[in-house]
Amino acid sequence: MKMWAGRFKKQIDSGVNDFNSSIAFDKVMYKQDITGSVAHATMLGECGIIDKSEADKIVAALKEILSDIEAGKVEFTADAEDIHMNIETILTERIGDTGKRLHTARSRNDQVALDIRMYLLAETERVKAAVLGLLEAIRDKANENIDTVMAGYTHLQRAQPVTFAHYILAYSEMLRRDYARLCDAADRMNVMPLGSGALASTTYPINRERVAELLGFPAVTRNSIDGVSDRDFVIELASALSILMMHMSRFSEEIILWCSSEFGFIELDDAFSTGSSIMPQKKNPDVAELVRGKTGRVYGSLITLLTLMKGLPLAYNKDMQEDKEAIFDAIDNTVLSVNVFTSMFATMTVRADVMRKSASKGFINATDCADYLVKRGLPFRDAYKAVGTLVARCIELDTTLEELSLDEYRQICPVFDTDVYEAIDLDTCVNGRKVTGGPAKESVLVQIAVLDDFIRTAK
Repeated sequence: MKMWAGRFKKQIDSGVNDFNSSIAFDKVMYKQDITGSVAHATMLGECGIIDKSEADKIVAALKEILSDIEAGKVEFTADAEDIHMNIETILTERIGDTGKRLHTARSRNDQVALDIRMYLLAETERVKAAVLGLLEAIRDKANENIDTVMAGYTHLQRAQPVTFAHYILAYSEMLRRDYARLCDAADRMNVMPLGSGALASTTYPINRERVAELLGFPAVTRNSIDGVSDRDFVIELASALSILMMHMSRFSEEIILWCSSEFGFIELDDAFSTGSSIMPQKKNPDVAELVRGKTGRVYGSLITLLTLMKGLPLAYNKDMQEDKEAIFDAIDNTVLSVNVFTSMFATMTVRADVMRKSASKGFINATDCADYLVKRGLPFRDAYKAVGTLVARCIELDTTLEELSLDEYRQICPVFDTDVYEAIDLDTCVNGRKVTGGPAKESVLVQIAVLDDFIRTAK
């Protein structure tokens, strides 16, 4: 018999029952549902809304049910529709009419709002832990490559010299912001909705603050309609996950490029690569490609949630049941992607010699050559034109700025002297950029120290 029996003269159609049921995916919230019910029953007993002995009996039975679920002794059923009804049904079967008193002064609407908040708070911690793991891998790899010179790119064209440490630390900055967004989302999620009822609270003299205290919430929702009818905290988390996965996709694209024959900057460990069914020479970056692909899947969850909520009048609507599969899938795929990417990144081999050789071919010291002239009194635009002419001359002769003779330099601009060669040396170019955030060794060491401090504080 359904919990709402009384109003209806017919049993629900079996197809509708299956369509309506959410137990297949919301069963993962069993712990949160039981924990919330224990707090609710405790409060009912303390407030004298139900007898204290009955409240104690309910609490004891709920804890036994939790133990049995975790021991694999409980089977949920679609007939009970969702995790909330399943647990209440099991409770009533075990302790009889006393179990029916648990639902006093609450609705499934505020019950599920509580459960999803508690569940997502715990899951957000899982995502944060994955992000910290990747930040640690970036810190370690940066420490190993402070002196590994490579070309930085704009428009995917060689642009200016940096180091591999400086390059990958850019992603640590993005990931730190992702971590902060997850923290912000959790802060706004961390509000207790139980007591909102179906939408208009309850006439029972409940103590919502006591339930919040028992569950560790710092505050309760201030409006009962809002408490049950919005899912902006779910959407905000999905948005944070989407931005995180966008960064993961960009990082993955770098890995895919770097391990190609055309770049050859890195080599992936065999344990994190795959081969071809027909081409025996292939070593494919499937991990990075899958992370890039799963990014679209996480985006899809965000769009699902935004579309789901955009036309709903207050308060609760059954459409909102669809929020769980989307956000659960987004979390699972994000955590999976970040964790496997971290392992792949930590085990890859950085080919510093190839990076250095590539950096020497793209005139990436041209800006430094122009700066050399500026420091000797030329206006920047004149210096820019002179160096541009030099680059054109190098291309014509199939040579580099380092290989041009001083006479050739002076034919373009007489200001040049023998110290130009030191000025355009790649190591000089990198380590001359000592400004905060720059690629010079001393600046990179500060960036690593800041990252290390962030990781220690977050842990």
